[in-house]
Amino acid sequence: MTPIQLEPSSTALILIDLQRGIVSRPVAPHAAADVIRRAAGLAEACRRRGALVVLVRVAFDARLRDRLSPPADAAVPAGTLPADWADLVSELAIGPDDLIVTKHQWGAFYGTELELQLRRRGIHTLLLGGISTNFGVESTARTAYELGFRQVFIEDCMASMSAEHHRFPIEHIFPRIGQVRSTAEVLAALATPS
Repeated sequence: MTPIQLEPSSTALILIDLQRGIVSRPVAPHAAADVIRRAAGLAEACRRRGALVVLVRVAFDARLRDRLSPPADAAVPAGTLPADWADLVSELAIGPDDLIVTKHQWGAFYGTELELQLRRRGIHTLLLGGISTNFGVESTARTAYELGFRQVFIEDCMASMSAEHHRFPIEHIFPRIGQVRSTAEVLAALATPS
């Protein structure tokens, strides 16, 4: 594959739903601990090079009134969530310049200030990772594509509920709307002077 080139000042690392209530679930093909470790390394590299780090979490009010709940064959189970469910994992070591985005659905753009904040900071390239590949990451990516952002999908910095669920967007969706690369390839691009 062609090596990617990144201009840190116009690049944002967007990490989706690396929060206690989601990373505690079993995922594949990469273990949540591995995704978190890679994400933390990428975030630190981005901060050093001057790229924006965006940490996205999904959260709801205590009574779940702002959670989507249309009729669905496989609807999300009802019930309350633990108090720390939406807390970002500590391994991400939130930096003072990181942007924290709270969403109330799969995608990170709808109903949030994400696009506004990216545009105001002159961001053109998005590096995406997180859990789950085919829900939060893919929903965010589809909107980012329609908004005209360049996207790099960090394959080993995301996972889903099964390897099959992860593989489908990696092989069939993401190559049509961006570039699929590994953590090592992205780190190498960040280390290369622009």
